[in-house]
Amino acid sequence: MIKVGVVGATGYTGIELIRILLHHSNVELVAATSRSYSGQRLDRVFPSLSGQTDLVCEPQNIEEVAEKADVVFICLPHGLSANVVEAVISKGKWAIDLGADFRLGSGEIYREWYQSEPPVSNLLKQAVYGLPELYRDKIKTAKLIANPGCYPTSAILALAPVVEHNLIKMDGLVIDAKSGVSGAGRSLSLGSQFAEVNESFKAYKIASHRHTPEIEQELSGLANSEIKVVFTPHLVPMNRGILATTYAVLNESSNIEQIGEVFKEYYKEEKFVQVLPEGINPQTNWVSGTNNCQISITVDQRTNRLIVVSAIDNLIKGAAGQAVQNMNIMMGLPEDQGLNMISRYL
Repeated sequence: MIKVGVVGATGYTGIELIRILLHHSNVELVAATSRSYSGQRLDRVFPSLSGQTDLVCEPQNIEEVAEKADVVFICLPHGLSANVVEAVISKGKWAIDLGADFRLGSGEIYREWYQSEPPVSNLLKQAVYGLPELYRDKIKTAKLIANPGCYPTSAILALAPVVEHNLIKMDGLVIDAKSGVSGAGRSLSLGSQFAEVNESFKAYKIASHRHTPEIEQELSGLANSEIKVVFTPHLVPMNRGILATTYAVLNESSNIEQIGEVFKEYYKEEKFVQVLPEGINPQTNWVSGTNNCQISITVDQRTNRLIVVSAIDNLIKGAAGQAVQNMNIMMGLPEDQGLNMISRYL
């Protein structure tokens, strides 16, 4: 059994991670930390866990957690993960960071977008970007995983095949993405209160969202050239889910049949990415509660544009599920262990 600890267990991502881990046949959950609920039983904080665990939330003593656990998942806001990761790695354990601190390879870019100091360089060099569909071989031998952001997961999976195969023009990429309210986290915020969100729909952080450089970094790596994107996120009055619609201008030699075959070939061995038949576009409720990403491809011949729509559950493939997928790869387990969920349709 793999002994697992979760740091920051009582946020939306943390509790989703706990839920998955409790039903993972190769995992023993040995620690869950929470600053807000220290000393309280986890199933009292979240009665949905009644009968599933008697674990008590403990203070964030990372030395103790790292002693008990083989793998530590870190579900903390940006700027708070580096010290935790350093303590875990120093004990020879595995760290999976679900925050943003290790996603960007450039400390300068991190400083620009997050307005805080990046992690020390030796840790940053050890981090592997945890998108299994692109970096599985690196993940297998990693000790530190930078779990991708939710928006970047949906956008990168939508564009990776055509970027890598040079089927589109690399300038003018547009990503129009919508997320449920859980993406804002569990902390109290005026913008995510019911009366502010219900019966409304808005764009936010236009041309300034912190996931932008993460998307650009990964797509640029696939293209072997610098890529800039227009990324606009929107808040939708639903609990969970991301729907991303991406637009790209096709190269003159590209056609719908070729593009369809490239996508099918690119993802044919992937357990969690489904390329839908022509004419069927994904919906968030088709992936809700799962680690799946569903993708549709449309070519608008009139404007010579490729339109790719992707849907994920922001809390699972966009966070906790992908983190468990990474752990499975690191530990040599079947990649879908603990993640074989079928979406609830309603």
